[in-house]
Amino acid sequence: MSKFDLKIDLNGLRAQFAGLQGRHPGLWPALPKVALLAGLVAAVLGIAWISYWRGQLDELDGEVRTEEQLKQEFTAKMTQAVNLEVLRKQKDQVSHYVSQLEKQLPSKAEMDALLSDINQAGVGRGLQFELFRPGQVVVRDYYAELPIAIKLSGSYHDFGSFTSDIANLPRIVTLNNIQIALPEKQAAGAGSGPLTMEAIAKTFRYLDPEEIAEQRRLAAAANNKAKKGAAK
Repeated sequence: MSKFDLKIDLNGLRAQFAGLQGRHPGLWPALPKVALLAGLVAAVLGIAWISYWRGQLDELDGEVRTEEQLKQEFTAKMTQAVNLEVLRKQKDQVSHYVSQLEKQLPSKAEMDALLSDINQAGVGRGLQFELFRPGQVVVRDYYAELPIAIKLSGSYHDFGSFTSDIANLPRIVTLNNIQIALPEKQAAGAGSGPLTMEAIAKTFRYLDPEEIAEQRRLAAAANNKAKKGAAK
């Protein structure tokens, strides 16, 4: 197509849009009618998008996300359902293990008997107690800890047997900060004598329900105090 023909075509298109003002659209040439129709369709589509379709699509996206979340929850629950029997057995095993551990923690009423067992473990091995002093009870969340300062005199092998007996007690007792030394006279070369062992024996007991309630009350009070302090 030559430049002359292109110029004629452009002039013809312009001529179709000339003199439209005041004329009924039904009398317009074909090209303006098509352009008007396209504009009306675009306007209707825009209004429909803003007023209706956009909200519907947002709702659809939300439902799709909800469906995906429900699928994941369903898969997780199906996995749990399939392994339910195994999980029950594991729960029973854990409960049994916790029960066994609790049996190793004496109650408050049984503490005196446990202290007597510790003393008897030393006496039974021929050791001489020079110090047996229970300290201040330290209360934790669900148990209480009782440190006992002990000092014994005897032979090295008897000390070993004593620590073995302590480890084999039915209740939990630990020996901490163990120090074995020669007596001062023997260390200075003045004869021989028994060794001395100093240690901190720690035993534990579970809290009574009243003590647990008190601990929770104190924890709640401390938490409320911290919140009030942060609010200020």
